Amino acid sequence: MHQRLLLSLPLSLLLAATALAAAPVESVERFDLDRYAGQWHEIAHLPVSFQKKCTADITASYRLRGDGRIGVLNRCRTADGGMIEAEGTARPVAGHPGRLQVRFAPDWLSWLPWVWADYWVIALDPDYQWAMIGEPGRDYLWILSRTPSMDGALLERLKQQATGMGYDLAPLKVMAPVE
Repeated sequence: MHQRLLLSLPLSLLLAATALAAAPVESVERFDLDRYAGQWHEIAHLPVSFQKKCTADITASYRLRGDGRIGVLNRCRTADGGMIEAEGTARPVAGHPGRLQVRFAPDWLSWLPWVWADYWVIALDPDYQWAMIGEPGRDYLWILSRTPSMDGALLERLKQQATGMGYDLAPLKVMAPVE
C-alpha cells in the first residue's frame, strides 16, 4: 500500500504542476445568452457520474425564463434504447460574461450554495455553432455543437485549446460522429 502511495505521489505532483503551468481557465469575454439559448448536441465530454448511463444522442436545451434565469433540459439515450432527462436551472454570474451557475437540485434547495455548479463557456464560435464548456477546477468539460456531428479538425483544435488550459483529456469520451 505504501509503495502504491509513493508511486502515485510523483504522478499527482506532475499533474498539479501541469495545471499550474497551463493557461488559466477563463470564460469568454463576449456572450449573448439570447443567441446561446436553444438546443445543443454533445460531441464529447469528460466522464462524470451523472452521465454514466448516457450512451448516445446527448442534448442540452436552454430556455430563457421571465425571471432572468435559464431553464435547462438535458437528455440522452441509454444502452437499452430509452431516454433519460434531467431538468435544471441556470443563472448568470454578474460581471462575468460566459459564466453561469447551474443546478439540478429542487427549487427548495436553491438557497444552498453547494447545489450550484460552475458552467463556464470557455470557447465559443462567433456564430454560436459550437461551444466548449468547462469550470475552474478542470473536472468538467463538454464540447457542444448545434448539429449532431462536428468537423474532426475543429474537434482537434478545441481539444488542443482545452489541453492548453490544463485539462487532462485522456478520459475524454467522444459521443457523436466526427466528420
